[in-house]
Amino acid sequence: MTSPDQATPPVALDENTIIAERRAKLTALRAKGIAFPNDFRPTHKAAELHAAYDALDNLALEAAPVTVAIAGRMMLKRVMGKASFATLQDASGPRADGRIQLYIANDITGVEAHDAFKHYDLGDILGAEGVLFKTKTGELSVKVSALRLITKSLRPLPDKFHGLSDQETRYRQRYVDLIVSEETRRTFKARTAAISSIRRFMEKNDFMEVETPMLHTIPGGATAKPFTTHHNALDMQMFLRIAPELYLKRLVVGGFERVFEVNRNFRNEGVSPRHNPEFTMMEFYAAYVDYQWLMSFTEQVIRQAAIDAHGTATLTYQGRELDLSKPFERLTILGAIQLHAPHYELAQLQDATFLRAELKKFGVKSDQAPLANAGLGALQLALFEETAEAKLWNPTYIIDYPIEVSPLARASDTVPGITERFELFITGREIANGFSELNDAEDQAARFHAQVAAKDAGDEEAMFYDADYIRALEYGMPPAGGCGIGIDRLIMLITDSANIRDVILFPHLRRED
Repeated sequence: MTSPDQATPPVALDENTIIAERRAKLTALRAKGIAFPNDFRPTHKAAELHAAYDALDNLALEAAPVTVAIAGRMMLKRVMGKASFATLQDASGPRADGRIQLYIANDITGVEAHDAFKHYDLGDILGAEGVLFKTKTGELSVKVSALRLITKSLRPLPDKFHGLSDQETRYRQRYVDLIVSEETRRTFKARTAAISSIRRFMEKNDFMEVETPMLHTIPGGATAKPFTTHHNALDMQMFLRIAPELYLKRLVVGGFERVFEVNRNFRNEGVSPRHNPEFTMMEFYAAYVDYQWLMSFTEQVIRQAAIDAHGTATLTYQGRELDLSKPFERLTILGAIQLHAPHYELAQLQDATFLRAELKKFGVKSDQAPLANAGLGALQLALFEETAEAKLWNPTYIIDYPIEVSPLARASDTVPGITERFELFITGREIANGFSELNDAEDQAARFHAQVAAKDAGDEEAMFYDADYIRALEYGMPPAGGCGIGIDRLIMLITDSANIRDVILFPHLRRED
C-alpha cells in the first residue's frame, strides 16, 4: 500500500452540472431510506489520534489494536481498484490540520461499501470505524471496517490549490473559507484564545463580567453616529448601542466596583480595512483607580492576550516586528506631533489660525462641523491625526486630551483645559481609549449640554443629554477609571491580518444582488 499525495483530478464540469449530478445522487439516497442520518457518534478526533499515536510503528499498533470511530468532511479521495484512500477533516486541528487518512478496501470494508464510496464526492461528510495502522510511508491511517455517508454535499468545494481566490467571496461565504483555508481557521481559533485570555485575566483581577442593553433609548458613551430602529410595542425610537459605557458606570454607582463586558457595539459609519459597523469591544471599569493605573493594567491585558493566543508577545505584523513585551510609550498630543512632524514649532502649534491653515492643506475642513467652533485643543488633536497617528508603530499611549473632545473624562486637577484621558495606538491604529471617570454630576450635565449644542450646530456624532445617567451620578459614583479595548483590531495584530474583515467571521458587505 502507498499513501496518496493528491486528490483525484477533477472532471472539467461547470458548477451547475456538478450540482445536478450531486442532487441526483441525493435523490437515489432518499429512495433507499434516511438520506441525512443522525445516529453516528465519533469517539475520536484526528488531532488527538495524531498526538497519541504518530510516534508508534505498525508493530506497536498491531500489538495493541486501537479501534476508532471518526467523522469529518472528505477533502481528498483516491480510488485504486480494490483499495482506495480518503482524507477526512474534522475540527480538532491544528496538528495535521485536523485531518486523518482512511484506507478502504474490498477485503476489509466490504465490496458494497467500497463501491458506494466510489460514488461519494469531495465535501461529503463521512463516518468511519476501524483500527489504526501506518502506511508504508509512515502516515497514521484508519483501516476502515465500516463506512457511512452522513451528509451529502451538493456544491463542489473550490480547487484545493487555489481555494477561494476572490476576497469578497471569502467574506461572504465564510463557511467555505473555513472548510478550505487552514489560515482562516487558525485566525479564528486565535481570536477565541485571545478573548478567553482576556476574560480569565479580568476575573483573576476581581472584575465581574456583566451584560448591558444593546437597545438604548439614548445613544451614549461615545461620539459616534448610531443606527436607529423603532420599538413597536412601546412606540418609540431606539438606537443600537454605540458603547456600553454609561450603563457600566451605572453599575459602579450601584456598588459593583469592578465590572467588564465583552460584546458588540454598532456605529453607522464608514466601512474600511479598520472599520466595521458592528464590532467587538471589551470595556471595563474599576473604582478607586485613575488613568495612570488604567494604562498599566491595559498593557497587561493586551500582552497576556497575545501570549495566550500567539505563544509570545513578540509579533510580526505585515513584515515588521511588533514587540508587546516592552513597556508601552507615553506621549502628549503635542509631544507626538513634535516627534513625528518636527518641522512644526511649539509657537505654531499654539496658534489656532495656523492650525486651521495647516489642516486645510491636509484636506480637513476646519470651518465645518465638528471643527467649526473647535478650540485650540481640538485643532491640535486634528493635526495629530494627520501628521503623527499613523506613525505610532510601537505601542504608544497618547495622553492628556482636551476637555472639549472628552465629554465623559475627568478634568486634570493641575493642567487647565485637559483631561486624564489616553488613547492607545499600535501600528498607527487606535486600539484602546480610557480615562479617569468624571463623577461630578453637575460638571457632567454641563458637558452634556455642550454636546447638545454641538449636535444642534451640525455635529452628527455629538452626544445626547442623558438625564438618567446624571440622576445616577447624583446618587454618587466613587472615583473610578474605565477603558475600552477594540477586540477586532487587537486580533488583527495578533494574527497578522491587514483587514478587519479577516478577523470577523461574517463582516458586513453590500447585498449580493
